[in-house]
Amino acid sequence: FLGLKTLTIIRDALRMIKANHGVDIAIDDIPLDDPKTFALYQRAETNGTFQFESAGMQKYLRELKADQFGDLIAMNALYRPGPLEYIPTFIKRKHGLEPILYDLPEMEDLLKETYGVTVYQEQVMLLSQKLAGFTKGDADVLRKAMGKKDRATLDKMKGKFLEGTKERGFDAKVCEKVWTDWEAFAQYAFNKSHSTCYAFVAYQTAWLKANYPSEYMASVLTHSGGQIDKITFFMEECRRMGIQVLGPDVNESQLQFSVNKKGEVRFGLGAVKGVGEAAVDAIVKERNEHGPYKDIFDLVRRVNLRSANRKALESLAYGGAFDGLPRTHRAHYFHSPGEGKPTWMETLTRYGQQCQDGADSAQVNMFGEADEGAAIPEPTIPAIDPWSALEQLHYEKDVIGFYLSGHPLDDHRLEIKHLCNTTLPDLKELDKLAGRDLTFAGIVTKAEHRIAKSGKPFGSLSLEDHSGTHEFMFFSEDYMKFKLYLQTGALLLVKGKAMARTWGRDEGQMELKVYNIDLLGDAREKYITKLNLKLDADRVDDALARELGQLLKASPGKCKVSIQLVSEQEKMALEAPTKGISVAVSEDLIRSLDGLPEVSYTLN
Repeated sequence: FLGLKTLTIIRDALRMIKANHGVDIAIDDIPLDDPKTFALYQRAETNGTFQFESAGMQKYLRELKADQFGDLIAMNALYRPGPLEYIPTFIKRKHGLEPILYDLPEMEDLLKETYGVTVYQEQVMLLSQKLAGFTKGDADVLRKAMGKKDRATLDKMKGKFLEGTKERGFDAKVCEKVWTDWEAFAQYAFNKSHSTCYAFVAYQTAWLKANYPSEYMASVLTHSGGQIDKITFFMEECRRMGIQVLGPDVNESQLQFSVNKKGEVRFGLGAVKGVGEAAVDAIVKERNEHGPYKDIFDLVRRVNLRSANRKALESLAYGGAFDGLPRTHRAHYFHSPGEGKPTWMETLTRYGQQCQDGADSAQVNMFGEADEGAAIPEPTIPAIDPWSALEQLHYEKDVIGFYLSGHPLDDHRLEIKHLCNTTLPDLKELDKLAGRDLTFAGIVTKAEHRIAKSGKPFGSLSLEDHSGTHEFMFFSEDYMKFKLYLQTGALLLVKGKAMARTWGRDEGQMELKVYNIDLLGDAREKYITKLNLKLDADRVDDALARELGQLLKASPGKCKVSIQLVSEQEKMALEAPTKGISVAVSEDLIRSLDGLPEVSYTLN
C-alpha cells in the first residue's frame, strides 16, 4: 500500500505528541477546516507531507490557495499526466478569473463542486444516468471501461449514450462533444472515493506539520530510510521552519529522532554508525531508571559495557554524543600517550568494567553491609587541546554520514554569497544553465589520480557544498592544469561554463567546462576588490555618517570603497568622495553594515 510509510510516520508523530504534550489525538477525527493547515497548503510548505510535496504541485498550491477539503481532493485527482492541463482552468474558475461554463445546464449540479471541470469517474456515472437514462449497471460498465481504457466497450456505450440523450431532447452536437470530452477523460479517469482517501491522509500529515511541527518532522526524519540526501533535506526544512536540529546526546537522545522539552529535534543515538540497538537500549534504559549521566566516568560505571562496548562508545564520541558532559572534549577519548599505548577511551572502559566487576562481586558481611573494597580512582584526563573545527567535522561525517554541527564551508559564507552564482545540485540540470558562466564552491570529499589504458593520466574529484555534491572528471590538459587541486579536504572556488560537447559519442550533450580553480581561502583577496555602499540620502544624518566612517576606518585593507547617495524622492544619485578609503572585507564589517538599515551594499 502506497501510504503505509506515511501511516507509520503519523503513528510515531502521535506517539511523540502524547509523550511530550499529554494529548491523545484521534487523527481520524481532526477538523477538516483547520486554518493553520490550509495556511500551510496556501504557502505550499508541504515538504515532508503526503502526496502534495512535489515542486510542480507546490506551484499550483500557491496559485490555488485551497480553503476547503474538496479543493485538495480535486487537486489530488488532477495532478497526474493528462488532467494537468485542466488545473489552470480549475484554479482560474475557483477565483472568478474565468467564467464557469457547462455544456448543458443540467450538468451544473454535478459539476458545480469542481467549477465545471469533470474530475471524477463518479461525475461521469451520474451524468450518464441523468442525461441518457443509463441504469446504475450501465453507469458502472462505463466506469469500468474508462478505468481499463476498454475501447470496444466505450464505442458500444457511445451509441447508447447518444440515443438516450436524443430521446430526452438534448442537442446532438453538444452531446457528441460531451462524449468526446469523456473519451479524453477516460485516459486519466480517477475515482473520487480513492482521491478522497489519499487527500485525507495527506491532510492529516499537513495538520500534524502545521500544529505539531517538531514531532511531525522528527517522525519524518526517523523514517527517511537512512538516506543521507533525504535527512539533510528535511533537516534544512526544519531550519526553515525555525526548528533547531541538535546532534546526538547521551543525556537526551532516544534510539531514533525525538523532540525535547524546548521543541528542538534531537538526533537519535541509533543514527550513529557503529552503535547498535543493544548499546542504545543500555544507555537509554540506565538513564531512564537512574537519572542523567553526570560525566563520562559516571557513564562508564553505570552502563552495561558488554552491550555498549568500546567501539560503540568511540563512535558516540566521534559523533558528539558526549559533548554535553562536563570536563571532557572529543579529542580526549582518542589521545594516546605514545605508540602502542592504549587510548584514553580504552583506559576509561577498563576503569568502568573494573567498577562494575567490583560491584558485582561485593560481599555482604554478617552485619549486612556491602564490602566494596578500595574505591577505584578515576583515570586522569589528558591535558590536550580540543580538535580543530575541521577535524571535528571530518570525524563527525565518518560516523553520521554528513556534517552535523557545522560545515567546512561555514567560514566562507561571505565568499559563497558574493562570488558564487550556483550550487552543486544545480549542475545536475545543465540544460537550464546553457551558455552561462558559473561560479561555485565546495570541499573536496574524494580525489583520485589515475592512468588510462592509453598511458595518459586523468583525475576525478567529488565536491560538496551546503546543499549537495557533484562529481568532476579532468583529462589531458585540464588534468595537468588542475591536478594540484585534487586533494581531499581542499576548499575550492570553481569557475566553469555550461556548453555543448563538440566531440565524441556524446557530441551535442551539455557538459560543464571548468576553466579556473582557486583555493577558497585566497578568493576574498583575489576577487573581492571593491565595496560599493549605497546610502538612502533621505535618511542620512551626522550620526550615521560618523558611525559609517568609524566602521570603515576600523577595517583597513586593500578593497576600494565607493559611496553613492541615492534619493528616491528626488530620483537622483550622487557619488560621494571617499578620499582613497580602502578596507579589509571581514565578517565583522559585513555584519555591522547589515545592521544599518539606511545602507545597502554590493561587493565588486
